[in-house]
Amino acid sequence: MATAIVTNDQDAVTSEVLIAAPPERVFAALTDPRQVMSWWVSDHCHIENFSIDRKAGGRYIHDTLRTNGSKLHCEGEVLEYDPPHRLSYTWIADWHEDRSRRTVVLWELEPHAGGTRVTVTHSGLAQEPTARKEYNNGWPNVAEKLKAFVERSN
Repeated sequence: MATAIVTNDQDAVTSEVLIAAPPERVFAALTDPRQVMSWWVSDHCHIENFSIDRKAGGRYIHDTLRTNGSKLHCEGEVLEYDPPHRLSYTWIADWHEDRSRRTVVLWELEPHAGGTRVTVTHSGLAQEPTARKEYNNGWPNVAEKLKAFVERSN
């Protein structure tokens, strides 16, 4: 089960999960738009669009449609693209209190006995208390969906 913690300074949420697959397989699931669009879904929303330029300095876009008809938009710049170890990008979300605030999402993948330890850290949240609370619940859920997808398709 994925865990989550909020840092003492209230700036970041970190979630961790073990996935029974090699880092290369997990990294592909995080960066291949077809795969992302099939696992990063829930009963309440699905991804309408996901694209990523797989390089530092590249752009990504993440559009979601909720079952109530509302749409959510997130975009940013790829900061690190180091397959299969690290992926980070700015996260500018239209549901934040400050819709122009750049937060940062960092995925770290480490080989672990029988698979990969995945750590996702979302930082820059000190001024986003509502979003921070939602991410504290959301990132473990995302990590579990990633785990289920990768292990099912491995």
